[in-house]
Amino acid sequence: MSLPSDDSLVLLHNPRCSKSRATKALLEEKGAVFAERFYLEEPLDRDELQELGTRLGKPVTGWVRRKEAAFAEAGLDDSASADAILDAMVAHPILMERPILVRGSRAAIGRPPEDVLALL
Repeated sequence: MSLPSDDSLVLLHNPRCSKSRATKALLEEKGAVFAERFYLEEPLDRDELQELGTRLGKPVTGWVRRKEAAFAEAGLDDSASADAILDAMVAHPILMERPILVRGSRAAIGRPPEDVLALL
């Protein structure tokens, strides 16, 4: 599955994450029809990650999980370049902030979960 180019909804989801589960439940409560992409099992490639940043309207430094052990293990710190962070996200998808709802040319991080409602 790639990121949608149409108006369909795709939730980049980690079922072990409470915010991700809460966002999924909120979408279901609102009757939204969406696909799930378990990004830890089906990681985004570098091109998809770059496109996701465009859709979020944020540089990759704004949606990387700095507190994950993989951040330091990948040799990253606060001065890491966007390219280094993207390379690390490809190798360690856990570094991507979650959950993220994608719709057309836009995306939103579900932190808090209600932030994704703007895409409905």
